[in-house]
Amino acid sequence: MQRRTFLGAGLAGAALPLAGKAALGQDSAGEATTPFRLKYAPHLGMFRNHAGDDPVAQLEFMAAEGFRAFEDNQMSRRSVEEQERIGAALERLGLQMGVFVCNWGTAFGRPTFAQGKLEDVENFVKELEGCVEVAKRVNATWMTCVLGDLHPRLRQGHQDANAIEMLRRGAEVLEPHGLVMVLEPLNFRDHPGMFLERSDHAYMLCKAVDSPAVKILFDIYHQAISEGNLIPNIDACWDEIGYFQTGDNPGRNEPTTGDVNYLNVFGHIHRRGFEGVLGMEHGNSKPGEEGERALIEAYRAVDAF
Repeated sequence: MQRRTFLGAGLAGAALPLAGKAALGQDSAGEATTPFRLKYAPHLGMFRNHAGDDPVAQLEFMAAEGFRAFEDNQMSRRSVEEQERIGAALERLGLQMGVFVCNWGTAFGRPTFAQGKLEDVENFVKELEGCVEVAKRVNATWMTCVLGDLHPRLRQGHQDANAIEMLRRGAEVLEPHGLVMVLEPLNFRDHPGMFLERSDHAYMLCKAVDSPAVKILFDIYHQAISEGNLIPNIDACWDEIGYFQTGDNPGRNEPTTGDVNYLNVFGHIHRRGFEGVLGMEHGNSKPGEEGERALIEAYRAVDAF
């Protein structure tokens, strides 16, 4: 499943009043809920069958089911009014905002970070300046940064040097605001030809840039495909990881539907003291309300470490 397919629901319609169940910490069946131990973050559309198309109603459903965070790749593409409405709902519900994509214009289709062109740097800086305002509206800290394609005619060292310089320019924009772009390695099967594929490469870039505004987005789904050896690689990159995303392989659906031992992986992340967000950037393995309920139950199972 491509990142571009996680578009979320439309934001039309008037705001719905806060459901009493969400306010009381009850799930959709009226039963008391316990918050998840880790901050798993659903996205819009994941619970549309239970909550309807209105985004605030979906956020209320997430909170009522015990989720503590939310992410939205498309946030920077939404209107200011939509951003403000979602931001107000997140604050009211006590949900932490996770990532949104900060560089759609420089993320895909060209070797934007690898080729060292001033035009790419200027476009990237402009995108980040706009994202500072988006982050303020939704109280976000992290934003996903995708580093474009490999350059077919440059040695790796030159590409790395170009990317490091471009990231340093971006860090200058974000660092004064306490914001963080998290670099996401993407797997070779779903995204062939990308500049950034492995966690060790992302680790090197973060060390070279040497800024609190540049960290790693360790997407467990992508890294299960690209490199495996998940827990040792998480440990090796730990001091530069700012954010996790989840999804089982094969299928890119909820945990327990593939071959990743998420009970062990989440338990390890928790024992290491991670207090950030784990974005649920995946699909539902089954359709309808049944599939949504199965997804919630799967997260309850792997959160029981």
